[in-house]
Amino acid sequence: MKQVINDLIAQSLRELQQDAQLSSDLNVNIQVTPAKDPSQGDFASNVALALAKQAGMAPRVLAEAIVARLPTQDSIDRIEVAGPGFINFFVSSATGHAVVQRILEQGDAYGASEQGRGQKIQVEFVSANPTGPLHVGHGRGAAYGATLASLLEFVGFEVQKEYYVNDAGRQMHILGTSVWLRYLELCGETIVFPSNGYQGDYVWDIAATLHRENGDDFRRSSEQAFAGVCEDAPDGDKEKHIDDLIENARQLLGTEAYDTVFDLALVTLVDVIRVDLAAFGVEFDRWFSERSLSDEGLIERAITRLQDNGHVYREGGALWFRSTDFGDEKDRVVKRDNGQTTYFASDIAYHMNKFDRGFGKVINIWGADHHGYIARVKASLTALGYEADDLEIQLVQFANLFEKGEKISMSTRSGEFVTLRQLREDVGLDAARFFYVMRKAEQHMDFDLDLAREQSSDNPVYYLQYAHARICSVWRQCGDRCISPSLPEARLERLDNAHEQALIKQLSLFPDRVEVAATRREPHQVVNYLRELANQFHSWYNAHQFIVDDAELRDARIALATATGQVLRNGLRLMGVSAPEKM
Repeated sequence: MKQVINDLIAQSLRELQQDAQLSSDLNVNIQVTPAKDPSQGDFASNVALALAKQAGMAPRVLAEAIVARLPTQDSIDRIEVAGPGFINFFVSSATGHAVVQRILEQGDAYGASEQGRGQKIQVEFVSANPTGPLHVGHGRGAAYGATLASLLEFVGFEVQKEYYVNDAGRQMHILGTSVWLRYLELCGETIVFPSNGYQGDYVWDIAATLHRENGDDFRRSSEQAFAGVCEDAPDGDKEKHIDDLIENARQLLGTEAYDTVFDLALVTLVDVIRVDLAAFGVEFDRWFSERSLSDEGLIERAITRLQDNGHVYREGGALWFRSTDFGDEKDRVVKRDNGQTTYFASDIAYHMNKFDRGFGKVINIWGADHHGYIARVKASLTALGYEADDLEIQLVQFANLFEKGEKISMSTRSGEFVTLRQLREDVGLDAARFFYVMRKAEQHMDFDLDLAREQSSDNPVYYLQYAHARICSVWRQCGDRCISPSLPEARLERLDNAHEQALIKQLSLFPDRVEVAATRREPHQVVNYLRELANQFHSWYNAHQFIVDDAELRDARIALATATGQVLRNGLRLMGVSAPEKM
């Protein structure tokens, strides 16, 4: 309906321009929004207020001129100019009834569109270092990314979901060395474990596998392992301490044995992450290895392109990308004086590869702590010849867990954290997925475990699912009474009370809310919509009988209830949440 009204206003404006009542070079941006107050119609537009200054007319005068030229439309009962120049549209009841039938006919496709038809878009999300199991902080990015991808697919985009596996950085070497040190302990060596090593139980598990498969083959004495190593914190430098241990591990084991330890840790944890995400309802189309960038020469290719474009210079033996030319706060090293490329160089190559794969738009979902990284990545894209705006960065704030009003403290390095698997097993998949997308991704989130576990209307996901279960119960009651409602022939004009009219209007808004959520990258818009829909349904259900003696009224009400259930299912499915038939 919004598009219909938008087109009507656009046609009116064109006629006013043709008659020279308005300039032909107006900068027109028509906005149509659902009216908040039913007494003010179903939809409203502020187009007259927005154009008044350009048009040189009082907003209300312009609004009246626009209304006077609006074409007749059967779906609109009446149009009013209100206040300083708002245009209010009252939709005919027959149009609302048609919405119910359309939902019943389209089923799972209701709310879908072809907004993104023919456009390839990539969504890269989670991409956590495979140095441990996913924790609840990663869960928010996973739920947000998966829901956003579903929304984009629902409105017609060709979407690829990608996980970038950071399998070449320093953190992975810290993990590999941590596993080796635990392995040495299992071999009988006495080890003072580094404060900067990974200390979770999963490190012991990987070390046990290493020992079971290789015996004492990789055993070296603790004296050898710690020979020449800088003192650890608090009296020494913990960063140099772990780096020295890594270097010793590589030297003592040799390339083949070290790679065995490293690869076992990597493969084990990537598999754990893959399984946990699948159980969380998140599947990726591609797992992209950071190491492949080096193996396939993509990093050198990216640096060469930057050099050829005149954006790289040498200083102090290192190669620098002149990112300040593109708005970054300082230039960035892409190759150190020892010939090693930087993590940033890998990122440049990775994003070059993304766009070379033909994506028109790339969305990266990052933790909020990566905010300072945005400018340099966009600068590199511009320097490579791409449109920086084709890369979108969506930042996701960390989620804090609360139980009994107390915040649960977590530390990834020490191994003291709640895993995503533990959260899912505790509160259930539906509550976990739903709670993560209830708020804007860039807003801080407090995840209330007690509320998520609660089986009552205070729990928002329970409240939605209960609405769907109630609708299913109506059909079961019909079956128990041997009643077979005829929905295609339902006399929907019988739906004339205030609850029914409000519910029909809410159902008509679903396609628009989906498009808005997809366009703005805001899944919480769908959550807000569904919560209002469920609230309106429960109010109607509590106020009226559905299975009544009047067959026409009964079938009309069951048709509306069925359409409501369909929209609830469609919305919940986008968020990876089930719609149970019984509760």
